Amino acid sequence: MGRVLSPHGVRGGIKVEPFSEAPDALLAHAKWWIRPSRTASWREWRVSGGRLHSGALIATLAGVETRDQALALRGGEIGVSRTALPRPKKNEFYWLDLEGLEVRNREGVVLGVVEDVVTHGAHPILRVARPAGSRGGDRLIPFVAAIVDRVALDAGRIDVDWGEDY
Repeated sequence: MGRVLSPHGVRGGIKVEPFSEAPDALLAHAKWWIRPSRTASWREWRVSGGRLHSGALIATLAGVETRDQALALRGGEIGVSRTALPRPKKNEFYWLDLEGLEVRNREGVVLGVVEDVVTHGAHPILRVARPAGSRGGDRLIPFVAAIVDRVALDAGRIDVDWGEDY
């Protein structure tokens, strides 16, 4: 639902980049789960305060009282309990649900597996790890209707209009 950008102030505040279309939606949750890195475990934190500031959130967490403690959270992913979220509407997806899905183009060629979804201004982008033995780095595929033909969560796959050589 977001990412810790940096400490804010000297009393343990954090600046957060929200991933929601409604930037302040994260503030509606009294508890956040934060994972400082992909290899670390998630830890629950109680939100003791927060506000929207220039498109970002400024938040305070119970138990984080110094700039150094806040600095330790920098770069961490922020989530909330799945049970606290509404069911997605038709053709809406939680980004986490897209991770691990196989991506195929219209010719049936497997382009790789979604590693994560990143923000890039106007629209989200799928970061797709190429299949083992393939040359090149990750593919970056815009997650927009003009390119994404179908997301089949039950089949574990995303079909796209994307060339193998892109």
